[in-house]
Amino acid sequence: MTDETLRPAWSQHFTPDAIRELLADGPFARIAPDWAWGGSTGKGVRVAVVDSGVEYDHPALDDCVKGGVIIEYDSKAKNNYRVRPDPKPADVSGHGTACAGIIHSIAPEAEIYSVRVLGRNMGGRAIQFAAGLDWTIENDMQVVNLSLSTSLEEFFGLFHDLADQAYFKNMNLISAVNNIPEPSYPSLYSSVISVAAHDVLDPFTYYYNPNPPVEFGAPGIDVEVAWNKGQSLTCTGNSFAAPHMAGITALIRAKHPTLTPFQIKTILMACAANTRRQKS
Repeated sequence: MTDETLRPAWSQHFTPDAIRELLADGPFARIAPDWAWGGSTGKGVRVAVVDSGVEYDHPALDDCVKGGVIIEYDSKAKNNYRVRPDPKPADVSGHGTACAGIIHSIAPEAEIYSVRVLGRNMGGRAIQFAAGLDWTIENDMQVVNLSLSTSLEEFFGLFHDLADQAYFKNMNLISAVNNIPEPSYPSLYSSVISVAAHDVLDPFTYYYNPNPPVEFGAPGIDVEVAWNKGQSLTCTGNSFAAPHMAGITALIRAKHPTLTPFQIKTILMACAANTRRQKS
């Protein structure tokens, strides 16, 4: 099972030479990956994966999964959902484990928490998604990977409010943009880090897009990922680009724990492959 292939829509708008010229003699040129995350392992950073669950004992994850919850739709419950503890999480489709595996490969000492809001067919209700995001806010997650979205206009306000709550609580939300060309939330909000896929496989090679709302491009085309039942697959989609940025964000947060979400996004921009000072 893979996401639909989407070549990054922002690539045609890239102006890397102009960006380099803008930053070459400025203060951003002195911000480099070695300073930003060199030597960091993500130790102590809590990363939530809001998805189909995470297979806690998958060989690719070592012992990084520290617990989680299941958000179930229930029309008779308050707000139409129930939250169940999931101390030894499972993954009902594989998608969440894929995202967690990418994050763990980049930030091996980050603590990963599974927030299951999707079912076996990768379907779920927007209210479950919102409840899962709310759980991450209430439980002090620091980085949240959102390789899912909703296009329902009636949820625009709710997700905007949740994204703002996370932002002001010093959380970084990393959101994959939709794999089809239509608006999706929360990837369009300025308070999140929005990510699309590119085809360079180096996990630390990512690009800044000077023409938002999509802000970054990261590896997401033909990437090898962990899957449920101990498997691995080669997959394509913006879903797999987002956790690359989530992993790097966890590294930065571990090394510089006092930085705000705004400052971290600025550092990510300064360290992108198309904005760094080039050696002569």
